[in-house]
Amino acid sequence: MAEHNSHDSHGHEQHGSLKSYVIGFILSVVLTIIPLVVVLNDMMGKTGTLVVILGTAALQFVVQLFFFMHIRETGKPRWNVMALIFGLLIMMTIVIGSIWIMLNNAVAH
Repeated sequence: MAEHNSHDSHGHEQHGSLKSYVIGFILSVVLTIIPLVVVLNDMMGKTGTLVVILGTAALQFVVQLFFFMHIRETGKPRWNVMALIFGLLIMMTIVIGSIWIMLNNAVAH
């Protein structure tokens, strides 16, 4: 019974510390401000702005996963990351395939 309790307390220690949450929050704020500044000051062309927005969005996704969702702190973090990557691959296949079909549909033209 004592072994079970020590396992529970160890499980609570795996969640993020205040330092981890503060770092994640600061990174999230910076990754939100960067595209906002680029768009509001019209610093780049349309393509450059889109690249900045999509790039910071992807980084924001990674920050959220690692600092707030604790994806690497479970018993089998490699399987969680592999499942996430597989899910993203399926999602990207569906989205890119749908866009390709919509752009190359001979019946609609």
